[in-house]
Amino acid sequence: MKKKRIVVLTGAGISAESGLQTFRDADGLWEGHNVYDVATPEAWHRDPVMVQEFYNMRRRSVLAANPNEAHKALVQLEDKYEVFIVTQNIDDLHERAGSGQVIHLHGIITKSQSERYPHLTYDIDGPDLKMGELCEKGHQLRPHVVWFGEPVPMIEKAVEICQEADILIIIGTSLQVYPAAGLIDTVPPTAEIYLVDPKTTVHHFNKINVVQEKAVLGVPRLVRELVERTDT
Repeated sequence: MKKKRIVVLTGAGISAESGLQTFRDADGLWEGHNVYDVATPEAWHRDPVMVQEFYNMRRRSVLAANPNEAHKALVQLEDKYEVFIVTQNIDDLHERAGSGQVIHLHGIITKSQSERYPHLTYDIDGPDLKMGELCEKGHQLRPHVVWFGEPVPMIEKAVEICQEADILIIIGTSLQVYPAAGLIDTVPPTAEIYLVDPKTTVHHFNKINVVQEKAVLGVPRLVRELVERTDT
């Protein structure tokens, strides 16, 4: 019998519970920086050294963080379901927790890419990517992160995955950043939808089952319910 498909869409909220700074604070800053000064192609061309160091600091934070109970709980679903993680986060906490199929919509900070040929990507050895490190075609390496104004190359694959979802679980995202926010509209009308977020304001959507708890509490409980459902 074919396993049901669960697609899990995660945002900054799940990583925040591992101690990582959310993408934007309430004041529009990211660790003290205006996001447009560190997360656009224009910023890179204007001051690549500053942008590189900013992401080096972010990478150090990611490598020092550990997967939390929400990351770990999602792995348990793979025994009973076909599971895809579609994440807006640039950390590797899902992979380190043990999830087998992770789609990074906005790239992953532990990799680099050529500034001229984005399809040329490389693992980064250690926390820092240095100016002067080049791709095989001789161009500077930059973080493998999708910046504002750049295309989201994995969105089409994410849409295909969502179109066959039996269950969609949304964790720690405000559903305000597009194109990721539009994925909720691509699942079949018969799909069950769960939203785990302590501050959610979407109660008026009857089709969404709201779990108004932090991810480290709400996700393990939801996972237990979904696993137990397959055992009955």
